Amino acid sequence: MSESLITQEPPASHGVASHCPYCALQCAMTLTPNSDASEPVTVTGREFPTNRGGLCRKGSSAAKVLGLGDRITQPMIRTAHGLEPTTWDHALTAITEAIRGTQREHGRDAVGIFGAGGLTNEKAYALGKFARAVLRTSRIDYNGRFCMSSAAAAGNRAFGLDRGLPFPLTDLDHAHAVLLIGSNVADTMPPFVQHLASAREHGGLFVIDPRESATADLTRSEERECGIHLAPTPGTDQELLLGLIHVVIAEGLYDAAYVASRTNGFARLKRTAQRYWPEHVQSLTGVPAAKIRAVARGLATAKDRGAFVLTGRGVEQHTNGSDTTSLAINLALLLGLPGREPGGYGTVTGQGNGQGGREHGQKCDQLPGYRSINDPQARAHVASVWGIDEQDIPGPGIDATQLLLSCGTDHGVRTLMIHGSNPVVSAPNATRVTRALADLDFLVVSDFVLSETAQLAHVILPVAQWAEEEGTMTNLEGRVIRRRRALPLPGAARDELAVLAELSTRLGSTMFFGTAEQMFEELTRASAGGRADYSGLSYDLLDQERACYWPYPAGSAGTPRLFRDSFPTADGRATLADVSPRAIAERIFDGAELTLITGRLLGHYQSGAQTRRVPELLASDPDGRVEINPETAHLYGVVEGQLLTLHNERGTVQARARLSRQIRRDTLFMPFHFAGSNSVNRLVSSATDPLSKMPEFKATRVWVSQEEQCVA
Repeated sequence: MSESLITQEPPASHGVASHCPYCALQCAMTLTPNSDASEPVTVTGREFPTNRGGLCRKGSSAAKVLGLGDRITQPMIRTAHGLEPTTWDHALTAITEAIRGTQREHGRDAVGIFGAGGLTNEKAYALGKFARAVLRTSRIDYNGRFCMSSAAAAGNRAFGLDRGLPFPLTDLDHAHAVLLIGSNVADTMPPFVQHLASAREHGGLFVIDPRESATADLTRSEERECGIHLAPTPGTDQELLLGLIHVVIAEGLYDAAYVASRTNGFARLKRTAQRYWPEHVQSLTGVPAAKIRAVARGLATAKDRGAFVLTGRGVEQHTNGSDTTSLAINLALLLGLPGREPGGYGTVTGQGNGQGGREHGQKCDQLPGYRSINDPQARAHVASVWGIDEQDIPGPGIDATQLLLSCGTDHGVRTLMIHGSNPVVSAPNATRVTRALADLDFLVVSDFVLSETAQLAHVILPVAQWAEEEGTMTNLEGRVIRRRRALPLPGAARDELAVLAELSTRLGSTMFFGTAEQMFEELTRASAGGRADYSGLSYDLLDQERACYWPYPAGSAGTPRLFRDSFPTADGRATLADVSPRAIAERIFDGAELTLITGRLLGHYQSGAQTRRVPELLASDPDGRVEINPETAHLYGVVEGQLLTLHNERGTVQARARLSRQIRRDTLFMPFHFAGSNSVNRLVSSATDPLSKMPEFKATRVWVSQEEQCVA
């Protein structure tokens, strides 16, 4: 493993066992309270399969977010003088009156909820219940729509089920080959890297990324080649995957028995792939034909000894992301990987509860247990748990992008509640989203810092942070784990479950909202029989630190590995999706334009609302620099540190140049963690994938101009 990607800590002798507040690895840590107000717990890594006691720099510094000097600990309300402290009674009265007035004047769907993939399962479930059973609105979605939706759509289409990794992460420890497509795990979740050691040792780490990222660097060492890096032109992932599929089929490298007995659609896929021989794909993607053949053959050679295909946001965050992910799944199915041990297809989930957050009711088209809101049986089951009539549950709503853009419009959302998200920075077409939020009649933000979105709110509710609450999370493996309280709530801050309970009562509802454990028990009943069945789980069981993977029906021992014998489809077979390359939202037309791709940095997380407040993390990356190839920089007359303006029809962003040979000459890279004029999502289109409703984050047409000659 390169440099100190992971910091190893000795185990604490006492403290509270919990998990990291950041990514979906959910690294285990021990929280030991201390008397330092600026860092009220000591964080130490704890032994757990995903991190094996190690923590990245974000996890190691997580305690500093708990003691922030600008922590919101009292409700705030907007007055003629701006946001001012207020009482809970005043804040909740204002929210109740706003909800009632909005729904009376504009209808039930004029009130909306925007959730997050970082909320506990209990909060995600409670938000869905509050929206549908108390507010009776269909307008609920969450920021996971910008993260996992294409992978979810493709997984459901192929397998009839969507679980990030349908196998334990530690299965990768035995891999001879891993194809990692569009995921820079070395920066985004460093403890993941140790699970790639076996693939590297066998020369089988294959990375597809337009950038020579930290993960792409792992394909070689000073001593030898550890794999192959493929750097396609942005937006040509589909053609590249079809090139790999072509080689697998044309050279007879696929698992014919598996394909015949466990899949449908081979003949159609074969016809499509025939058009994508390696030399043709080279002309489309810029990837040498020899590398395409080498990767296809390497995966095929390793399929009986441990081969994996893994996707990430780089191929999923496109307007054709669902189809691209389906092609990656097709490749895995042709090789007979899903259900094989070791081996398989998986997607590298991003947010801390990106998996559980989409299973229990935050998505506009789903009910708890990963049930479709259009399924009459699903509606009847959930209605019986909630004690309401099935007809009282609204139908499907609208996706996150459209929900945000509808704000403040005549037939859109007029009052919005945002929980754990900062769409002013994280949403596509962020300038337009900011205007839409400003046009709302009433905006409520539940948060613990004054994020860019909270600054627009009419009411801000101070809520618990991760170390101050009880609950459960579901990590990237589909493993359900416990989050435990180590600290009391500061000031007047409250847990969001208690807030929803009081709001429900004030709105005249008798709907039950209880403690985290009570809500989890209800969640298990609501999910029973669904694809994400938690009915056999309980806090008592999870507190035993057992490995609990869903589906976990009552009376079972859970499901660490899916698809061993069949797929949860009508005929037990997986579908080889018949998809052909479809253009992304914005193709680049001439040399005057460059392709901008967005992504993450090692030291920051999501919109940066937390990590930009940690001094050592901010010091490592104080702003969002734009990576540009030195040859491209020369053509534009750009020098290191020069302030550049990136612009298109949606907006303008300013950032200093960082010259790097890790980026293609036709491509720019910029992280999305920063705000203001440095907020790259101002440039991103609102166009979405027709199936998943994923926005186009990874290929945006921009023009570049220089602002000054200055080396920083």
